[in-house]
Amino acid sequence: MPIPYELQLGWRYTRAGRATRRNGFISFISGVSMLGIALGVAALIIVLSVMNGFQKEVTDRMLGVISHIEITSRDGQALADIDAIAAAARKNTEVIGVAPFIASQALIARGEDMKGTLIRGIDPKLEPQVTDISMTAQKGALDKLVPGQFGVVLGIELARSLYVRDGDQVTLIAPGGQVTPAGVVPRLKQFTVVGTFDSGHYEYDSALAMIHEEDAQRVFRLDGPSGLRIKLKDLHQAREVADELAATLPGSFLIKDWTRQNKTWFAAVQVEKRMMFIILTLIVAVAAFNLVSTLVMTVTDKRADIAILRTLGASPKSIMAIFVVQGAMVGVIGTVLGLVLGLGVAYNIDVIVPAIEHALHTSFLPQDIYLISKMPSDPQQSDIMPIAIISLVLSFAATLYPSWRASRVNPAEALRYE
Repeated sequence: MPIPYELQLGWRYTRAGRATRRNGFISFISGVSMLGIALGVAALIIVLSVMNGFQKEVTDRMLGVISHIEITSRDGQALADIDAIAAAARKNTEVIGVAPFIASQALIARGEDMKGTLIRGIDPKLEPQVTDISMTAQKGALDKLVPGQFGVVLGIELARSLYVRDGDQVTLIAPGGQVTPAGVVPRLKQFTVVGTFDSGHYEYDSALAMIHEEDAQRVFRLDGPSGLRIKLKDLHQAREVADELAATLPGSFLIKDWTRQNKTWFAAVQVEKRMMFIILTLIVAVAAFNLVSTLVMTVTDKRADIAILRTLGASPKSIMAIFVVQGAMVGVIGTVLGLVLGLGVAYNIDVIVPAIEHALHTSFLPQDIYLISKMPSDPQQSDIMPIAIISLVLSFAATLYPSWRASRVNPAEALRYE
């Protein structure tokens, strides 16, 4: 099957043979346009992949402390008939772990230092089923939470701010207090630090303390656990499963999934990612519309060729197709090069960034400042496909005006001075 001459000429003009200085200059401009598109596409892929990597890293660390779904009573009191609720939750095929918990705010004091904390009462045997806190805590720390001994496991940053180590005593000041003839006296209880955990998420490492569930019931005067924590096979199904549990569980409860618990943070990340996509797309747009000047110069240079083709019977549509092919070739090649370059960097950023840091004797993410000391990357198809499509569409759109202008060339005027 013969190749259409429009395609042959379009590819020839893309290469722009260097028979003359002008052709060589046009070839250079085409190359610059192609390189601009490639760099724009690569920059988009790399930046979005790094943002995805940071989001995934923070999410993983966050979910190492919090559960996928939490079920609590609406009044904040102990959850009635908790065993029946747990059994009903386990019937859902997505649920792989269920554990009771108690959550309350309190103060922890050590000498003159006092910090507001979130106290979480847990069952040390069931907690590993719903979170990865046992993996980030000191070895055997959760096993030291024995009912009646009033041990506490502190976040590493909270322990540092209170200047405590294993074996030190801290005072837990529970809300509410006791009414006595002398007035309201706060309820105080001495706890022994039995370990620390380091989740890598500052918000929790600096404000979370864990005690045994039975000790929490005594301190906060509850008849039982205040809720259930649930872990799923697929964390991305948390919202759907939460809605299913709300519809199937007996009674009225407050059910929150991890996306709703951290709604503000995830919304901010999505807005930032969307804005970066728009800003970097403008780079691709600028590079793509450089094709306009390239094609206009090509049309001006090839006026005589266009006139000859018209006198040989070529239609205006055929002339337009030639230059559309030329611009599309530049766009396709630039996009493909950008995809290869961007994905190559994104998948090897854990090697490239350390090499650059070693060469420059610097650190882009100092460990004493940032929670994450290595540059993460997570290329996703949902980002890459729109980038490629937008690049191709912009490149094609940039060819329309110069191609239409080429189809309007008058053969008589073009050949008058040839």
